[in-house]
Amino acid sequence: MQSENYNQLIEQITDIVMAKLGTDECPSFCDTDVQRIVDAGASRIGTVLGDTATSRDWASLIDHTLLKPEASKNDIQKLCAEAAEFGFASVCVNPAWVKQAAAFLKNSGVPVCTVIGFPLGATLSDVKAYEARRAIFNGAGEVDMVINIGALKSGDICTVEDDIRAVAEAAHENGVLCKVIIETALLTDEEKVQACLAAKNAGADFVKTSTGFSKGGATVHDIALMRRTVGSSLGVKASGGVKGIDDARAMFEAGATRIGASVGVKIAQEASGVKITGSAGSY
Repeated sequence: MQSENYNQLIEQITDIVMAKLGTDECPSFCDTDVQRIVDAGASRIGTVLGDTATSRDWASLIDHTLLKPEASKNDIQKLCAEAAEFGFASVCVNPAWVKQAAAFLKNSGVPVCTVIGFPLGATLSDVKAYEARRAIFNGAGEVDMVINIGALKSGDICTVEDDIRAVAEAAHENGVLCKVIIETALLTDEEKVQACLAAKNAGADFVKTSTGFSKGGATVHDIALMRRTVGSSLGVKASGGVKGIDDARAMFEAGATRIGASVGVKIAQEASGVKITGSAGSY
């Protein structure tokens, strides 16, 4: 009963926000190439991993992440070795490490993901597009861009959408996935819905909760709201604060199709029944 009430609340929130936006706010949705997402192993839309899922199943939906500014070459090499061993969806590194990570992961089948306009989102759109193209040239197979948060908070949805579209087009012209970080911790529910609709309009492949560098990360409430807003045509990535298999399962049950975490190994080991000691890291 509690779950039903919660789902009804999420539906009511999104319905109210969409009604307030009106039909002129988002006149049309650009077609999203869902098959591109599926081919990349990035989305299992509509799938909830059950108790029989293997550690490999869980690993295949995790972006194994290291975005700390002090990360060294040895740290990146270790990250990539773990990704190849466990079969993670990708490794996510800062742009300066893309070329090196791509070399470490050569012939592993694991793509490199990088971040664009990170972590503030306040970079100009043409600079974000160039950053995406440069990272792709260096070997990135996925890009996670941060929206213009200030424009969204100012009600300038057109600027937000154009900003996303610039990076999405740069990604798609090279057959690369584009994920959109909306930084949920800084937004109201209405703004979260607006950001998701802008990402959908602009042709992005995923919406993503957080950078992990703001005041909060992914929550079940936000994932459910984002999934309700984008429907089944986009992936939803939960990032920030996912500390283990229980958190990961809760996010997937709420509608996430990808997890960004620095504790991917811990999640995969917990999924296989291996007992973990020590404290968890964070995205």
